[in-house]
Amino acid sequence: MPVDVTPERTRAAATGVRRRQRPRADAARNRERIVAVARDLFVVHGPEAPLDEIAKRAGIGNATLYRHFADRRSLLHAVLLFTMCRLAEHAERAVEENLDSFVALRQFLHHAVDERAGVVCGLLVDKEEQLSVELSAQRRRVESMAEELVERARRDGHIRTDVGFQELIVSMSQLARPLPGIYYRDEDAHRRLQLFLDGLRVFAASRRASPAGAEDPAQCELNSRRDPVRTPKQA
Repeated sequence: MPVDVTPERTRAAATGVRRRQRPRADAARNRERIVAVARDLFVVHGPEAPLDEIAKRAGIGNATLYRHFADRRSLLHAVLLFTMCRLAEHAERAVEENLDSFVALRQFLHHAVDERAGVVCGLLVDKEEQLSVELSAQRRRVESMAEELVERARRDGHIRTDVGFQELIVSMSQLARPLPGIYYRDEDAHRRLQLFLDGLRVFAASRRASPAGAEDPAQCELNSRRDPVRTPKQA
């Protein structure tokens, strides 16, 4: 039986393909919009942010939101996974670009601020048993690459040797977290982070310039706070 290859038939077939592809493309864009809006609202309101408001700000109806995410837990999972994947990509890029080790670490941490990582990843606290295999894998990927960035900076003497990845992430999170009742701008968070990183670098440089065996004043102060000298009671 001959195949109909008339122009009309060809146009009809092409139109049918486009019609099938458009809903898939629209659905993908809707899902991306929902995740992006949800992330921003979770940052401000926590994981209990109203789903109705998320749908409204994403420019979709509630039915569309629930078609993509059956419940709050699945949406929260998508936001966490999206953030972890983005962080992993930033960390890998910083490692692969062979930048100065301090510049690479600084670049990654500033990207983490842009991704709202400090607040979003804080949603993982006390939820270890609920992490999916995929999310756990992405978390390990981020931590592995970020640990390498920190180790390089320590090895090159840009930060003190007892500074770890977890301390930097916690510090970044606290510096980038919006405070209640205070007007917040992204550039403010970046400035606070940069001041902190500059302080780490200056401190490391001063330690390198100190005579061998000299006591670290900051460490002495820290030790005194941990184990204060107890003066004997007066008789």
